[in-house]
Amino acid sequence: MSKRRFHLLPSPERFKNITLLGLPIMGGMLSQSLLNLVDAAMVGSLGEAALAGVGLAGYANFMAIALVMGLGVGVQATVARRRGEGRHQQIAAPLNHGLFLAALLSLPLMLLCWFNATNIISLLSQDAEVIDIGSEYLRWRALAIIAVGCNFAYRGYWNGIRQTSRYLQILVAMHVFNIIISYGLIFGHFGLPAMGAAGSGLGTSIAMFMGTAMYFLLTWRTGRKHGFMRSLPSLVDIRFMLRLSLPNSMQQFFFATGVTVLFWIVGQIGTSELAIAHILVNLALLLILPGVGLGMAATTLVSHSLGEKNPQEAYRWGWDVVRVAVVTLFLMGLPFWLAPQLVLQVFTQDPHLLALGEWPLRITGLGMTLDATALVLTQALLGAGASRTVMSVNLGSQWLIFLPCAYLAGPVLGGGLLAVWLLQTLYRTMASVIFAIMWRRKHWTDIQI
Repeated sequence: MSKRRFHLLPSPERFKNITLLGLPIMGGMLSQSLLNLVDAAMVGSLGEAALAGVGLAGYANFMAIALVMGLGVGVQATVARRRGEGRHQQIAAPLNHGLFLAALLSLPLMLLCWFNATNIISLLSQDAEVIDIGSEYLRWRALAIIAVGCNFAYRGYWNGIRQTSRYLQILVAMHVFNIIISYGLIFGHFGLPAMGAAGSGLGTSIAMFMGTAMYFLLTWRTGRKHGFMRSLPSLVDIRFMLRLSLPNSMQQFFFATGVTVLFWIVGQIGTSELAIAHILVNLALLLILPGVGLGMAATTLVSHSLGEKNPQEAYRWGWDVVRVAVVTLFLMGLPFWLAPQLVLQVFTQDPHLLALGEWPLRITGLGMTLDATALVLTQALLGAGASRTVMSVNLGSQWLIFLPCAYLAGPVLGGGLLAVWLLQTLYRTMASVIFAIMWRRKHWTDIQI
């Protein structure tokens, strides 16, 4: 009897498919992480209050845009499925539906955040300076909620047709504009007004709208043959896209709300802890977002295989992408646990903040390898249409287990920032185990989208 050998990575041909599809998405995600870090470094030079205020406002804004982020997953899964079914003239129809919903959902969210920014930030901090900085930043960021929704829908289309390099090109261009404009608005360079931390928010919003314009021009030129902007969506189309996207949007919303609650919990420990937590989360995103990028490659591969009526191939793609993600995140996380002080010194020279962040950053570097399975299989299950199941697992583990335990261990029992970060790694490891079991059971192969 021959023994089946285990290989750390998939076969060369499958590895090539994953990397050709996943690398541009990972590059785009990595550019987003780097942008967040550059933003944190620029704002960090303005002081602890600015760093804390922008951190809180950024995640309050994340809560708002999360309600339109699910449109990207809905568009991508449907586009890839239609492509696998060979329905080429209908491939861009899901993009039309996603853009319509982005416009419909974004306007009330934008108005809510603009007129209630101070009240929202006041719920998260009692520091007057943090509230003042954070509320002004949130107002400017809220202007671009509609642009974010449209950009996620466009991203879903280009990823769904396996032209991920287009997404990368536009995202990198958008980030370059973001850094230049934000730098000018924060510090008053290039003839722009010096707005301080608020300039970072306005610069990001301007760049988001520039990205939307670039996406539209590119898609108009090449996507018309797939049905782009050729017809208005019907009520049935809208309901279908909502059914597919809304669970993911709600998951993103409650996840973002959970991250904001996490910042509130850390704020109960101290303002210094809140400032370093903002840096730690942005550093964690440096690993998380490329992992999600590989997961988005799995979304397309899985949904396309199911469209071709080949569930076993879809199952294999899920595990193959997990293996690539584990190795990738392990290698990327090495500097975090081998040289945490050197990494943190890029953002702050405060000895107290460096000491606070050293071990949580080590834990982040090690924990991302364990989180890889959850990051990939979450997206793979979304590609199969199992959005409600994914929402239940993620929200249940975050809200029923992690956040109550973090509040108890951190502010109440005095465990501090380190205890909170340890619990975060444990809860994500638990999620990885649950998603692995779900993937092996293959119940997702019967879902029709």
